[in-house]
Amino acid sequence: MSQPSITLQIQNLEYEYGARFFDRTNKGVTLTKEGELFYERVQTILDILANVKEEIRALAKDQRRLIYLGATSTIGEYVLPNILAFLLKTHPDVDFKVKIANTELITQDIIGGKIHIGLIEGPASQHEDLNVESFWEDELVVVIPNFHHWASRESITLPELSHERLVTREYGSGTRKVMEMVLKEQGFEPDQLNVTMELGSTQAIKQVVAAGLGITIISSLAVGNEYDQKIFKTLKIKDIPVFRPLSILTNAQITQSKDERILINLLHDHELIADVLRNDYYELEEHINIPHIAHPAVSYPEGQAHWQGH
Repeated sequence: MSQPSITLQIQNLEYEYGARFFDRTNKGVTLTKEGELFYERVQTILDILANVKEEIRALAKDQRRLIYLGATSTIGEYVLPNILAFLLKTHPDVDFKVKIANTELITQDIIGGKIHIGLIEGPASQHEDLNVESFWEDELVVVIPNFHHWASRESITLPELSHERLVTREYGSGTRKVMEMVLKEQGFEPDQLNVTMELGSTQAIKQVVAAGLGITIISSLAVGNEYDQKIFKTLKIKDIPVFRPLSILTNAQITQSKDERILINLLHDHELIADVLRNDYYELEEHINIPHIAHPAVSYPEGQAHWQGH
């Protein structure tokens, strides 16, 4: 397009919205606050249209449905795989694209319309475009290797924590936010902890702790299976139960599809979720009367996973 044509289009746009979108000076052209807002909203619309196009192409290709999910680390590693495995038994025509990231990134993607459903740990941000529904309560516990000198104990005190090498999640993670919030409520500043390592994965933290390089505070879900119980010992912080909500995030401006509502309703069925997390597949299969289907394949290219229901 020629420059006069572009100028005319901009003038028409500014006239339509009753606002000036550009500041023009000798140094160049910059966006006004109104222009920045308009740009952000248009980017969001374009992202939504791109997602819609991909969904329509998927439907046209083989009539399979697609749900874009975001999940924080603990949920993505220890909760979501079992839930999706169960869903694929009852709804084999649905595919899932899953992004694993921390709470802040998942929240931003929900607000931006890049993912349809977000599952996060800990407190959620307040935003006019954000719906937040709690679906589970998770307990944070102190995790030590089974050869640690605390292994014979059931609980420890807060001051004792400060004398141990602590391995934590990175800033922005739900686990760390809740841990620091509870400490502050008890008058214990997080700076008093001897944090020697910060890692972006709960599984990586477990490996470090198993090697005897420190202790950690993580979700009880992450050390609940029989194998982990042979390697780790879990302790409570004396007189301070540390619980956090696991929440469902959706965009208040976007209506959920039928398949997305099925997933959300499942997450609100506490009894069924408890069975799914315990891997009681024999009972579940008798209940739904559907032959066993193998777990979906999992891959994590650049922080994302794609579960296929084929």
